[in-house]
Amino acid sequence: MADYPPADRRDTLPEDLDQLSKLIDRLALDRQNESTALLSLLRLLEERHRDICETLFSESLPDNRQHLYALLKDIELNGGWPYIQRMKLQALLANLPDLDFESLFPNPVAGFDEDRFPGEDK
Repeated sequence: MADYPPADRRDTLPEDLDQLSKLIDRLALDRQNESTALLSLLRLLEERHRDICETLFSESLPDNRQHLYALLKDIELNGGWPYIQRMKLQALLANLPDLDFESLFPNPVAGFDEDRFPGEDK
C-alpha cells in the first residue's frame, strides 16, 4: 500500500482547509482495510464535490475579464480543474487474480437463438 496521506501535499492551504484535509485523512485511516467504509467516505466526498460545483462554485464563476484572468492564473499555478476520478472496474478486478468468472456466472445470458418466452416452443 502506498503511504497515506501523500507526503507531497501543498502546505499553502488556509488553516480551515488544512484542518479539513487532516480530518479527512484521519477518517480514511480509521477505515483502513475496510473497503465498504472507505467507499462510503469516497461517495460522500464525491457528493460534496458535485454539490459545491453545481451550486456555489457555478454561481461564483467570473463575470468579467479581470476575474477570469485571476481564476485561470490560479488554475495554471496551483493545478487544474478539480475532478474526482472513479475507479475503473478493471482496476478493482486486478486485485482478484484468481477470480473464476465461470463459477460466479455459471448460466450465461441466453443468446438470440435461445431467446424465447417460458413455455414457448422453438
